Amino acid sequence: MKNKLFLLFTLFAGINANSQSDLLITPFRVVFENGKNIEELTVANTGKDTARYTISFLQYKMLSTGKLEKIDLAEDSILFADKYLRVFPKSITLAPNEAQMVRLQLKTPADLASGEYRSHLYFRSIVDETPDMGTERDTTAIGFKLVPVYGITIPVIIRIGQSQVKATTTEVKITDVNGSKQVDCKIERYGNISTFGQLEVEHTSLTGVKTLIGRVNGVAVYTPIHMRDISIPLTIPETVDLTKGTLSLKYYSKIDGKEIYYFNQPISL
Repeated sequence: MKNKLFLLFTLFAGINANSQSDLLITPFRVVFENGKNIEELTVANTGKDTARYTISFLQYKMLSTGKLEKIDLAEDSILFADKYLRVFPKSITLAPNEAQMVRLQLKTPADLASGEYRSHLYFRSIVDETPDMGTERDTTAIGFKLVPVYGITIPVIIRIGQSQVKATTTEVKITDVNGSKQVDCKIERYGNISTFGQLEVEHTSLTGVKTLIGRVNGVAVYTPIHMRDISIPLTIPETVDLTKGTLSLKYYSKIDGKEIYYFNQPISL
């Protein structure tokens, strides 16, 4: 069964997966809304060694820079989701090229207040911490080995009640950084849920030819912050002349195969 899961996973991993080192997880983001109460994640080991992971929850707040900062107690009206979620199993062992399902189940009280609740599911590697006690040739030597411990977190969001959100962008400008151009801007979020999607910069020539010259995937503005700064590096082919034509900045999310736009705004050259 696990080998079948891995085969299916490798077919779709590029579509909706998060990875670090030899661990791959899909989907990379979970949202419980509209009556949904079960989600199954596929966790795969693409490495050459057997890997073990514990599964728990962490809490983060987003700063205006987009950085996620770990917190232990709710602050600034942040609502945690973990108390309403059950995860099974809570630890997994995967042989090389093996995958396994992890199930998330939502259980909320009937009187849970409306809003967006968020926690981050944490897959932490378990390493062999047995110390190096030296060798028979040198019994006076007691050493130690530093083994990196890493993990992956994915956001898990619960939405209760009616959801409303929109976004705009301000302070858009093109800047030069170490000889490369980028678009700097602020994303302003309004409403009671987070935004999430792709941010793209598109050039349209005087003859109508459109060229994508910048993209940042997975851009979120998590509640409760209303504004975040972001930069989009530009890759400008020789066929594109920024002094001619127009530029646009787009922020959109794909839902059920459809592109839902937060904004599609022209950029002044």
